[in-house]
Amino acid sequence: MKSHAAISKTFLKDEPRVDWHNKAVYNFREKRDLTVKSIPEWEELRELASSIKENVLANLDDYLIQFEEKAIANGVNVHWASNAKEHNEIVYSILKRHKVEHLVKSKSMLTEECRLNEYLEAKEIEVIDTDLGERIIQLRNEPPSHLIAPAIHLKREEVGVLFEDKLKTEKGNSDPTYLTGEARKHLREKFLNAQAGLTGVNFAIADTGGVVVVTNEGNADLGCNIPPIQIHSVGIEKIIPRWEDLGVFTRMLAASATGQRISIYTSHYIKPKDDDEMHIVLVDNGRSEHLGREDFRSSLKCIRCAACMNTCPVYRRSGGYSYHSTIVGPIGAILEPGKDLKAKSDLPFASSLCGSCSDVCPVKIDIDKQLYKWRQIAVREGHVSYLKTKGMAMAGNILSDSKLYNKWAGIAKYLLRKLPRWMIYNPLNAWGTSRELTVPPEQTFTEWYKSQNHDSKNELENGQAGNS
Repeated sequence: MKSHAAISKTFLKDEPRVDWHNKAVYNFREKRDLTVKSIPEWEELRELASSIKENVLANLDDYLIQFEEKAIANGVNVHWASNAKEHNEIVYSILKRHKVEHLVKSKSMLTEECRLNEYLEAKEIEVIDTDLGERIIQLRNEPPSHLIAPAIHLKREEVGVLFEDKLKTEKGNSDPTYLTGEARKHLREKFLNAQAGLTGVNFAIADTGGVVVVTNEGNADLGCNIPPIQIHSVGIEKIIPRWEDLGVFTRMLAASATGQRISIYTSHYIKPKDDDEMHIVLVDNGRSEHLGREDFRSSLKCIRCAACMNTCPVYRRSGGYSYHSTIVGPIGAILEPGKDLKAKSDLPFASSLCGSCSDVCPVKIDIDKQLYKWRQIAVREGHVSYLKTKGMAMAGNILSDSKLYNKWAGIAKYLLRKLPRWMIYNPLNAWGTSRELTVPPEQTFTEWYKSQNHDSKNELENGQAGNS
């Protein structure tokens, strides 16, 4: 499997697309900032949301039992899945029992995580993702590249060409309004023919046994209300204690994700429709194990708003596919290593550690600190190359010793000023691949300071004055 760095290198070759992707993603961040500034109590809401989620993680077993009891009392069929395989088998068993051949699906990163589509399609069940972005990437046979805008890596012209091929739309017409209208016509037939509908869940409420799905398109409502079979796939961390807590999270989610005061559709599903069935599948798939990691458990507070990736300078310029994971961006870089550290050990290094992700997180996950801790574990367990490990060890030794630093700074200054260009810019110098190294001044700050103040020589040699 290619690393984040290798995949990013390919993405970066298309500079116009990188610039466009950067601006498109950061547009979400700018909208988020405008909305947050209009909410004076924003930081208090963040603290409250974080505290509620901390309480959930500390008492998750009790809340899950309470949720199950309430849901069953509401007439809902509740299932438990310890892993992706069990989740897929449970969903298939429901569909098989009712002889379902056509399933419509909406807003579920969990089913992406479990690879449900591929599983059901192998069983000859048609699965249609009904949200516009999800349908676009499904038609392209691609995974999502973003949590809330899965097709953000595509330009409208590319979508136009795709629809010409798959939906037989007008040739050369890439007008977004036209394309959206054609997608609705295409999906309307799928909804009317569906025998079952499945959605993900944003929040599951322990004291009511109900689930809440937040969207801007309304396709989840159609999928739940038209077919007779209604299924919801829920990660066990999506629990919140009380119905009263929901208002905190719907405000935080809408503002953080898209800069809205509130999303267009906030749908509550509590009990099945008359004579129909409602199923809820509670899925662990590694979450309990992650809960036991004290340094990383708070990442389970995530409400999938994507604010961290919208602000991340690395994600914006490397694209979602560079993370080779279901959950991408900074939050993916701290969740995915817990599932397979050997395969995902590169992800914690795909960060500048600027901390912007933690600053915007609506539930106050310390993402940057967790990235740093995963780096330490990856190095300690031998998942980082020998060359990189030794290079960082050498750099650490030099940076921790002022005399050694001054010595190597002088050598580097000489080499950068005197060596021919080809000896500096070659395959061994990754930094020089896409950037010019700054030519150092003739004097370092330490050398200049000594020349100005000879009485401070001992002070400098003891490391009490700064270096340049």
